[in-house]
This record gives sequence, C-alpha cells and structure tokens, in this order.
Amino acid sequence: MAYPRYQGYQYETSPRKLQPEYTPKKQPYEKKKSSTGKKVKAQSKKQAKRKLKPKAKLVLYLAMGFMVLFAISYQNSLITESFNQKEELKANLSAIEKENEQLKINIEKSLNLNKVEQSAKELLGMQKLDNSQKIYISLPKKDYIETETQETILEEKTNLWQKIKSLFEDIF
Repeated sequence: MAYPRYQGYQYETSPRKLQPEYTPKKQPYEKKKSSTGKKVKAQSKKQAKRKLKPKAKLVLYLAMGFMVLFAISYQNSLITESFNQKEELKANLSAIEKENEQLKINIEKSLNLNKVEQSAKELLGMQKLDNSQKIYISLPKKDYIETETQETILEEKTNLWQKIKSLFEDIF
C-alpha cells in the first residue's frame, strides 16, 4: 500500500520554509525629482476627485433615501397619533353618553307625583287646595271691542287751482 508523500508531517529535521503570501514593494531610498512632479500631483488629485465623485453620489443618494424614509415614518407616526386621539375621544363620548342615559333614568325614577307632592309639603310648606279657598268669578258677556266713530274721507285727485279754491273757502 502506497502512502502519499506529504500528509501534514515532515520527517526531516529541518522545518519546511514558508512562502510569503505577497511580495512587498521595494521603494528606492531616493526619490527622483522630475520637472513633471507638479503635473503628476495635479493628475493624482484629478484621479482622486474622479474616484471620490461616485462615492459622494452614493453617499448623497443614501442620505436622500434615509430622509425619505424618515419623512414617511414621521408622517405615519402623526397619522397614528391622530388616530389614537380620535379613538380616545370616541371612548370619552361613549362614556359620557352612558352617563347621560343613566342620569335620564334616575331623573325619570325620581319624578314620581307622590314624591313631588311630599317634597312640596315638607320642604316648601305647601298644602292642597281646599274647597273653601276656591273663589268663583262671573264675567258679564259684554263686547269690549269699540267701533270707529269717525268716518274716513278719501281725497280725490285735485289740481292746484282746486286746492287753492278750497283753501280760500275754508278761510272765509
């Protein structure tokens, strides 16, 4: 039976060398200065701005999305609050209506003629009317409407000369 050569164990006395996962970049000790240094910096800034622009748009869109969600949730909370207030007012109305009905029933029960008569005698000192206290009055059957004694005179249309003539007749 054949065994594979490596099963996780080493049979040698020296350990196996590990390979690095990446190779580090070697930077020279001296940087070369060139006349295009300013151009390179400007280009690198432009590239940085180009890379930053999509990220800024993404952040802006996310912020706008959260603002929209916040506005929707705020509107829903206002609706819920007004609904709860309406339900509370309905509950108060029904409680007041029940109390009103109970008070009406109590008033109807207390409005008994015997109770009214008893409270009038006890609290107000009233008595029932006797036959000796009744007085009858006889009124003559006379017509109290007066008729008009003066006659009304309707004036006819007269012209100016007739008015002057009647005026002179009245004076003389």
